[in-house]
Amino acid sequence: MEMRRAKRQVKDLAAIQEIVMSCKICRLAMEDREGLYIVPMSHGAKWEGEKLTLYFHCAGEGRKIDALRADPRCAFEMDRGWRLTGEGDKACTYSCDYQCVTGRGTVRFVEDSREKAEAMAVIMTHQTGRAFSITEEMTREVTVLALEAETYTAKAHITTEPLG
Repeated sequence: MEMRRAKRQVKDLAAIQEIVMSCKICRLAMEDREGLYIVPMSHGAKWEGEKLTLYFHCAGEGRKIDALRADPRCAFEMDRGWRLTGEGDKACTYSCDYQCVTGRGTVRFVEDSREKAEAMAVIMTHQTGRAFSITEEMTREVTVLALEAETYTAKAHITTEPLG
């Protein structure tokens, strides 16, 4: 599907990676028997060329876990730089600056303790900017999710005219 405002699409992989790596919250959207469900989560991102894997850690039970076990497909969104721009007496003179990445993929429950430890290290580095040594033992009580992005797109609208 082509983006409606194609001029706002970010196509440069390095720019997309920079947006993803600077976002601290990723929203996961899924569906269960109660309907659509979205949840903000801290995450870690791993790039292998153009391949994006997002890692999340969470409790091993609850609505999100039940939904993903029933259907591991989900959508995701992360954003940064939201700022109101423009000024005037008409609503249409206002706009908003932003950068975002959206996509979809399939969540996999990470069971291997070594991969869990690596995923937790990715999450901690992404969130703190520091490297941590995570042992396999530290991951025993943690549920780790890996979202292999099947598709993703980035979009940006940046002006030089902030409100106020």
